[in-house]
Amino acid sequence: MKLEEILKKIRPADRKSMEEARARWRTVGKPLFSLGRLEDAVIRMAGIKGTSSYTLEKKALVILCADNGVVEEGVTQTGQEVTAIVTENFTKKAASVCFMSEVAGVDLFPVDIGVARDVDHVTRPEYKVAYGTKNMAREPAMTREEAERAILTGIRLVQELSEKGYDIIATGEMGIGNTTTSSAVVSVLLGRDPEEVTGRGAGLTTEGLRRKVDAIRRAVRFNAPDPADAVDVLAKVGGLDIAGLAGVFLGGAVCHIPIVIDGFISSAAALCAARIAPDCGDYMMPSHRSNEPAGGMVLEALGLSPFIDCGMSLGEGSGAVAVLPLLEMGLEVYNRMSTFEEIRVEQYEELN
Repeated sequence: MKLEEILKKIRPADRKSMEEARARWRTVGKPLFSLGRLEDAVIRMAGIKGTSSYTLEKKALVILCADNGVVEEGVTQTGQEVTAIVTENFTKKAASVCFMSEVAGVDLFPVDIGVARDVDHVTRPEYKVAYGTKNMAREPAMTREEAERAILTGIRLVQELSEKGYDIIATGEMGIGNTTTSSAVVSVLLGRDPEEVTGRGAGLTTEGLRRKVDAIRRAVRFNAPDPADAVDVLAKVGGLDIAGLAGVFLGGAVCHIPIVIDGFISSAAALCAARIAPDCGDYMMPSHRSNEPAGGMVLEALGLSPFIDCGMSLGEGSGAVAVLPLLEMGLEVYNRMSTFEEIRVEQYEELN
């Protein structure tokens, strides 16, 4: 099915289910609104799922892995080969997010959508769009067809996980150079100067940061991406991981599954998805505020506020995984706590 046909299936979240969840919270035997934004999260997820009665028993983390040709411009501290190494480490439970996911009860699904070489136990031809992107500072990162294929791959991943019964999906990524591509995408979509939205990534020197900003400026100037066309932006200055994650967010809206934004790269993908299909913004759940300069800017543009703010910038889906137990705690109170009527206590009233 073509992307345009899939996008027609996306509708706003169900307001009736949200009102039912809001009404349920008012009956729970505790002070009104005392769980703050956790109550809002439960209500939001009710709208996503189209029901005020649901659970989060099966949790997945989808990690989109891809390489970026712009590393040729000296914008990273490490070499491109690290992408494949870390991608393989996800299967060996040897990456940071693996340990975090064990604690949170989350199943990992690393996906090679564009790593520069095939990766044992990860690479599958049906998911791999290309062996990395081109150097966006000298030519378009990919063709529009490749960008759309990556988006469709992300949608397909959500559909497959939905069929397996997963209730919520966290987003992650791995790709050396992807803070450069994310900064380029955000610069174009938010109309900001690259210097405003670009950080040091995984520890660049001041000179390295200068090269990074310069590479983004050259890429935007040379490719002239259309800020009104997010697919064009992804194709010209984005990455296969970002495009795939944009598809994951769109897939959440198609399948009525909450998709949890991770950090800066994930939020850049979420912004692309929201520009492609604005109603899919209803299906996104925030996690944390990335330590990258534009981390807060993108969430603000999406109309979302982070649940946690730990100064994290690891990626891999670490922030998204970290917030899942918090969301589950709120839902457990909502589902299991007795009502005022059941405990025979007069119900709290909302006071002006």
